[in-house]
Amino acid sequence: MPRVSLFVFGALLGWSVNAAQSSPAADSPPVAVAVSEQRSDQASIRNVLGLLAAVRELPPIVCGLTAEAAAGWGGRAWYDAPSTPLGEETAMRVAAFPRGALRLSEINVLIDSLGTPNACVRELAVRLIGRVEAEIVQDRLIDRLGRSDIATREAAALALGLVQSKAAVDPLLRAARDSDVGVRGNAVWALGRIGDTRGKAAARAALRDDEDVVRIAAAGAAGHLEDVDAVDELLRVLRSDREPRVRRAAAWALGHMRSRQASDGLAAALRQESDDETREMIVWALGTLEAASSSSLLSQVLRRDSSAQVREAAAWALGQMEDAASVTALGEAAGNDENAEVRGTASWAIGQIQPSEAPAGLIKAISDQRDQVRAKAAWALSEIGDARAVRPLREALRKEQNKTARRAQLRALLKAGERSEEFFKELLESEDASVREAAVRGIAGRGMNPWPWPQPRPRPYP
Repeated sequence: MPRVSLFVFGALLGWSVNAAQSSPAADSPPVAVAVSEQRSDQASIRNVLGLLAAVRELPPIVCGLTAEAAAGWGGRAWYDAPSTPLGEETAMRVAAFPRGALRLSEINVLIDSLGTPNACVRELAVRLIGRVEAEIVQDRLIDRLGRSDIATREAAALALGLVQSKAAVDPLLRAARDSDVGVRGNAVWALGRIGDTRGKAAARAALRDDEDVVRIAAAGAAGHLEDVDAVDELLRVLRSDREPRVRRAAAWALGHMRSRQASDGLAAALRQESDDETREMIVWALGTLEAASSSSLLSQVLRRDSSAQVREAAAWALGQMEDAASVTALGEAAGNDENAEVRGTASWAIGQIQPSEAPAGLIKAISDQRDQVRAKAAWALSEIGDARAVRPLREALRKEQNKTARRAQLRALLKAGERSEEFFKELLESEDASVREAAVRGIAGRGMNPWPWPQPRPRPYP
């Protein structure tokens, strides 16, 4: 790695809000002329000109990480944009660069850098522009959206989406018909992020674009815009698009807009889908819709799907629906699935449903080899309060070494009606303060709060 890249990381990771110590003049020449790329001292990256110069020769991955670090790690950046300068594989999110830290002259440099041939400089420039208020940059970005240079138009569309410029809707609608795939994709993506209803028709039209990346952006935009008129078109994409990533984005959009009219179409698509990640997203969408009519299908998925991620999503969805008919399948998964995440989420789902009796698989799960499964199973039993679980819970508690699982088991025992003198004496003599606390609360009839509360992992945007 060139020496300069080490200084880039060292300075960026500790960059403060007022780090731009030596701002260039408003009429500064372009970065390639103004700053030598051979400088390796920290001063060369204490301002925007120096920073852009410093990253020019970095490898793509290092450049992406540098751009992320410059923005401050987290925030509003949309790292799922379809055509970032570094490309799909190496594009990294840039989010929390403090607004107000950039001077107007520096913003001018960033906007002028959108047309540079260097992809790394464009990536960094557009991400930093994305942290500026729309009113400050939108007119100049709109101007660049009409330039002849493809790279400039592509970066300008991305930047307008990042700043969520309402004034850019009409120019972006025109850009959504651009001859270049990257420009079209970014324009449609930006329309979805801006949230103006005028973008709905453009997103629906883009669902039939020849290019995969544009159709992915279109599905995401339709979801963000909650375009219920696009439901039939999204279902068509889900059934027949050749690209799994497009189908997955369509499933996400249908789940995100919570359109109940899509539930039958989602279930039909699930039966024929061959791609694991797309099936996972369809299952997530059905759970988000709480489509009770798909409970039987999801129970089959939980029992039979070859992908652990899909099975876990099915367990989560069934828990969302709180359908008592699915308890048998969930109990089987809690006790016997080969994957610990599936066993844990299935246990959680049973606790959500709160059947009158605990299934055998859930009781088995309180002796699972994984801490998280034991904790979730005991939590679920505490929600059910089945007296038949008292004995296995007592046995599990005597062996339990994990504090979270132990606390869940204690709560389950109290909820199941365990009040024997022997039980409370055993607890009061424990070396664990939390166990002694539980005993005191139990004797006082106060019980324990719903701790732990195991949450399933949320499904990501595609």
